[in-house]
Amino acid sequence: MARCRSKAGWRVLGKGAGVGRSDRYILSQLMMLFGFFSLVLVSVYWVNRAVRLFDQLIADGQSAWVFLEFTALSLPYVIWLVLPVSAFAATVYVTNRMTSESELVVLQATGFSPVRLARPALVFGLIITLLMTVLGHVLVPVSRAQLAIRSDEISGDLAARFLSPGNFINPAAGITVFIRDVTPAGELRDLFLSDSRAEGVQTIYTADRALLVKGDQGPKLVMFDGMAQMMRQPGKQLSTTRFADFAYDLGAALTRTSLRRPDPGELGSLELLTSPPVELAALNITRAQALNEIHNRLVQSLLAPIATLLGFVTLLTGTYSRFGIWRQIGLAVALLIFVKMVDNAAASAAQKGAPAALNYLGVGVGMALVVVLIWIAGRRRRVPDGPRAGAVA
Repeated sequence: MARCRSKAGWRVLGKGAGVGRSDRYILSQLMMLFGFFSLVLVSVYWVNRAVRLFDQLIADGQSAWVFLEFTALSLPYVIWLVLPVSAFAATVYVTNRMTSESELVVLQATGFSPVRLARPALVFGLIITLLMTVLGHVLVPVSRAQLAIRSDEISGDLAARFLSPGNFINPAAGITVFIRDVTPAGELRDLFLSDSRAEGVQTIYTADRALLVKGDQGPKLVMFDGMAQMMRQPGKQLSTTRFADFAYDLGAALTRTSLRRPDPGELGSLELLTSPPVELAALNITRAQALNEIHNRLVQSLLAPIATLLGFVTLLTGTYSRFGIWRQIGLAVALLIFVKMVDNAAASAAQKGAPAALNYLGVGVGMALVVVLIWIAGRRRRVPDGPRAGAVA
């Protein structure tokens, strides 16, 4: 019988080991490596998003506390995206190590079939499915909704954007603002504001001083001792008006440019499922969009055990080699990519009006691949009957 190089593994997988002990051993290895890969991948993905958030928020004049709040709110969604990849990577790594150290050979020699060997991988996949379900149906929608609320609040906080002297700022499309200086009392000095939102018309406001005040309909910019110049493109007609004081409605200007359609991903699954059509219509969400969002969350949770089983069973189709089974690892990665491509295509077709059951095509294809690979692994492990040549060292 082949020996395992891992002493702990030999004690668990040796003769007389209970059936449950081998499952616990493999499952513990999978969970340990899953934690490591999750930490690494979440950190990389999170840092990448944090850098972009840092550039955006700090450039808008926000504090470090706002940056930390935004990065924390984006963390559940990052974890939800990374968990299936981490589970697949952990499964492939553990299976490759157990194959190269002959631990799987020991289990197969004791009569374990490919289906029996895949049981701890299936349990591991179901654990990841549970985590994905909690994240996808509860935590991610809550965090995305809070992130959207805070984003709207930051977008409406014009003081942080305007109180940036010496910089040209574009708080909305077609609006450009420049301020030379800001006094300790909050008074804006030497203001320049260009408004080109209306087609064929550009209005430029200049003022010696201005104040940013809050109004019922949003913030207003009150300018003193200034001039308004309006240029109409047909004929290039220029009209000039001087004023002692003038109030510019910034709230109305930004409201037209900052309206966004609520995302179904910001609502919990229970809320999407139980909300009356009238309430969904008030949020510009149709019943079909709500159902598609719920189906997508279910599919992403079900793809987790598919990923773990694909990684485990594909490597079982290879034979023992001290150099590893890199061909099978490459095949497992290719199959996972293929399943994900099928899932994306099916989800896209379902969003365009195809039957809702099409959302689960990727899950069905993945399960079919797992069954085929288990059958192939079982055929390769069969040894034809014949005289024994002797003990295998």
